[in-house]
Amino acid sequence: CNLHIHGEHSRNNKVVPMLALSEPSAIGLVIAHGTVGNSLSSSQHPDVFVSSDGGYNWIGTLRGPHHYSILDSGALIVAVEAHHEGQVRTIKFSTDEGQCWKSYNFTEQPFFFAGLASEPGTKAMNVSVWGFRPEEDGQPMWVAVTIDFQSLITRECNNKDYEEWLAHSTEKGDSKRNGCVLGMKETYRRLKKQSVCRNGRNFVVTKKQIPCPCTREDYVCDYGYYRHVNTSACVRQPNTPNKTFETCLNGEEDELLTAGYRKVPSNKCEGGFTPQDVVQTVIRPCGVKPSPGPSAKSTSSVTHFDTPKERLVLILVSAGAAVIVLLAIFSAVLAVRRQVYRTRMPAFRFSNLRIQDDNNGISADLESGACSNGTAYQHDSDVVCVSLCVNVFFRKSDTS
Repeated sequence: CNLHIHGEHSRNNKVVPMLALSEPSAIGLVIAHGTVGNSLSSSQHPDVFVSSDGGYNWIGTLRGPHHYSILDSGALIVAVEAHHEGQVRTIKFSTDEGQCWKSYNFTEQPFFFAGLASEPGTKAMNVSVWGFRPEEDGQPMWVAVTIDFQSLITRECNNKDYEEWLAHSTEKGDSKRNGCVLGMKETYRRLKKQSVCRNGRNFVVTKKQIPCPCTREDYVCDYGYYRHVNTSACVRQPNTPNKTFETCLNGEEDELLTAGYRKVPSNKCEGGFTPQDVVQTVIRPCGVKPSPGPSAKSTSSVTHFDTPKERLVLILVSAGAAVIVLLAIFSAVLAVRRQVYRTRMPAFRFSNLRIQDDNNGISADLESGACSNGTAYQHDSDVVCVSLCVNVFFRKSDTS
C-alpha cells in the first residue's frame, strides 16, 4: 500500500483539475492529488495530500479534487473544491500547512468556477476566484471575487515564529550523514506550523550549507570497473586488465589513470572515505606511447598539465625562452659582422690626381707597395696615397 501521485496523464483525462504544486519561497511544502493503494488507477477517487518535508512524508487533507494555491510564502494555503457541473461559493484556507482547514463563503450568489488567480511569487495574501454566472436572458456574465486575508491574519511574524529545518533529514541513519545530498547539508529558516502570522513581502528564504564527510556512496565505479555483488568495492572488469583509456582531441591525447573510483558529479563532500589516486589525467600529443599502467610509482613522476592555467604558464615560459634564444643569435651575428668589417682590407682609393695621371699616360709602380723615394705605404692610408701622387707629379715636371 503506497501513495501514488497523479500527474499529467490524470490531468489530461480530467481525473484531477491540476498538477502538484510547490514554490521556491515555501520551503518543503508540496500539494498534490493522490490515491492510496497498490497501483495508480484512474477509477480511484483522488484526494488532496500535503507534504511539509519535500515529499518524504504525506498527510491526507481534503477529500476529492480541488483547485489550490500557495500564499504568503507558504504561511497560507487556499483551495476551492472542483465541481464538474456544480457552482461554488466557498473557499477553504489553512495556516498550518494543511493540518486544519477552515471555510469561508465569499459570495452570496454561487457561480461556475473557472480558476484561481494570485500574484506571482506567492508574496501576496489575496487571491481572486473567477468564473461565470448565467443571467436571466441566458447569456453568461463573468464574475471575479478577490479575497484579502490580511484582515484575517494581522500579526507580523517575529523570530520566535521561525525554526531551523534540515532538508532531506530522516529519523533513522547516521547523524553525521543525516540530510546529506550530494555531499552537502542544507538548513533552512522557515515558519513553524503552529505560528498564525504573516511572513510579509520582505520575507527572504535563507539557508546554511555544511559539507558532509565522504563515504563510498559518494563515489561511483570508474570506467572499466564495476561494483561487486558481495562488497561495495569497485573491481576491474575481466575484459579490460591493466588497460588505460585514451581520448585524442585536437592533437592532444588524454590518458585516464584511475584506481577504480570516481566522485559523483556535483558532489561536494569533504574528508572521510577518499580512494588513493582516484583520477589522474596525463596529457600528451597523440601517438605517443602511453604510460605502463595506473600504478602509484609511474603516476607520481608524470608531469600533469590538466588545467588551462597550467597550460597558459607553459606556453608563456616556452615563448620567453624562444625570444631569449632569438636575441642571443641576433647579437652573435651582429658581433661577427662588426669584427669582419674591422679586419678586412679595403680597396685602393683613387683620387682626382690619379685619374689625371692615367689620362697623361703616367703609371706608378703601385703593386710594389713603395713610393719612388723608397718609402713603404699601406693600401688603406689616404696620406700615403696623396704623397705618392705628389711625387709622381714632381717627377713629371722634372721630365718636362
